[in-house]
Amino acid sequence: MQQTSKQYDAVIESCRELFLKKTKDYGTAWRILRLPSLTDQIFIKAQRIRGLQENAERKVDEGEQSEFIGIINYSIMALIQIDKGISEQPDLSLEEAVQLYDEKTSLTKTLMENKNHDYGEAWREMRVSSLTDLILQKLLRVKQIEDNKGKTLVSEGIDANYQDIINYAVFALIHLSQ
Repeated sequence: MQQTSKQYDAVIESCRELFLKKTKDYGTAWRILRLPSLTDQIFIKAQRIRGLQENAERKVDEGEQSEFIGIINYSIMALIQIDKGISEQPDLSLEEAVQLYDEKTSLTKTLMENKNHDYGEAWREMRVSSLTDLILQKLLRVKQIEDNKGKTLVSEGIDANYQDIINYAVFALIHLSQ
C-alpha cells in the first residue's frame, strides 16, 4: 500500500501542476459552471477514452492520459463547486483555488486508502477499460442524482461519486504509466 500511496501522489502532483498552470492562464473562470456542466465535461472525456480504447484509428493526437487528467481536475472542480456554490464571476485567487484543490485531493486520497485497505488493492488486477466503464457508470449515477435535484433514497451523494471517479482515474493513470 505504500507503493500505491507514492504512485497516487505522483499522479495527483502532475494533475495539480496542470491545474496550477491553467489557473494562471485562465483564472478561475470554471467557478461559473453549474454542476451538470462539469458532469457533462467529465462525461465527454470518459466517452472519448472509451472510444480510444475501442477504435484502432485516432484522428486527434491526444491519448487516454490527458483525458484521465482532465477527468480528475474537472471532478475536483465539481467537489469545490459543491462546497462553495456557483459564482457569477471568477472569485478565487490562485492561492485559494490551489488550497481548495489540495483539500479535496487529500480527502479523496484518504477515501482511497480506506477502500484500498478493505478491497486489498483489487484495482491492480483491473483493466483500464474496466476503470473507464466504472467512471461512466458513476457519471450516469451523478446525472440521475442531478436530475433528482440531488436527492437520493439510499445511495451515496454526488460528492462520493466524484471522489470514486477521481480514484478510478488515478488508478487508470497508474496502470498506463507502467
